[in-house]
Amino acid sequence: MYLASAQLHIPDGFLSLIIALVAWLLAVAALVAAVHRSQAQLDERLVPLAGVMAAFIFAGQMINFPVAGGTSGHLIGAALAAIALGPWLGILVMTAVIALQALLFQDGGLVVMGANILVMGVVPALVGYGLYGAAAGRGRRAQLAVAAVAAWLSVMAAALLTALLLGFSNTVSFSVVVPIMLGVHALIGIGEALITVAALSFILSARPQLLQRSAAAGGRGWVAAGVAVALLVVVLSPLASSFPDGLEWVAGETGFLESARAAPFELLPDYTIPFLGETALSTILAGAVGALLVAAVAFVLARVLRERGGANNDSRVTPGRP
Repeated sequence: MYLASAQLHIPDGFLSLIIALVAWLLAVAALVAAVHRSQAQLDERLVPLAGVMAAFIFAGQMINFPVAGGTSGHLIGAALAAIALGPWLGILVMTAVIALQALLFQDGGLVVMGANILVMGVVPALVGYGLYGAAAGRGRRAQLAVAAVAAWLSVMAAALLTALLLGFSNTVSFSVVVPIMLGVHALIGIGEALITVAALSFILSARPQLLQRSAAAGGRGWVAAGVAVALLVVVLSPLASSFPDGLEWVAGETGFLESARAAPFELLPDYTIPFLGETALSTILAGAVGALLVAAVAFVLARVLRERGGANNDSRVTPGRP
């Protein structure tokens, strides 16, 4: 069973230190902007949705689906998060998922976490949301069609950025890594598009007001339902494809797989509970822990941003005026 996914989770050792540091600087700049914009724009409706979306994306990333040529892929989810939450809160939710995966499950390197935030959070979220914005005010079919294209392009953008980071690190030549990364992820992106459309279709059918920034979300029953769906996906995680993900397959084919460095510590490695071994129950329990924890982190983060944003807005009101 292959769950320590490397589709676009870059491990330590793949990138040079200078490229990793540059990526951190860009990631921090993007996160500062995301926090600032989220505080200014975040409404109460998005707070519980942030937790649900984080749990679903975390769970979805545990399910590897087979792709041609003995490879597999999984959901990235950045386009979905950006469409549902807006690009800035979407980036922060993806950052919470990526950080927890690295710290708790040793999925993705610590030194290169900034690169992973760029590759799996910032770039695909902005690309996906930017294109989806063209469907604003259109019918449901048009929205879903544009969302599918946006999700596919978000994967391609992430794959291209990964290839460029590897090339600039002198890990592998641009002429080799760019076409092979884009070729593999063109197929993986189809799965991303299908999952994104399915998730958005469910939201539009069950709670269409969740995708309307000006409408109230209604009751809170959908929150429990969303978390339940995420946990159901976790239960299915032992059925994930055993084929290597895109980046690992490319690394093996082009000869730089051995440069990956193991994490300096292990908590729940490979999405398992250590004392339960590599069993289906171990994977399900580890996934449930991760899904619930990242949901809590995203919820608290969104709540804090909402409260600070509200306080800032109140402080700008001129005394004596409503």
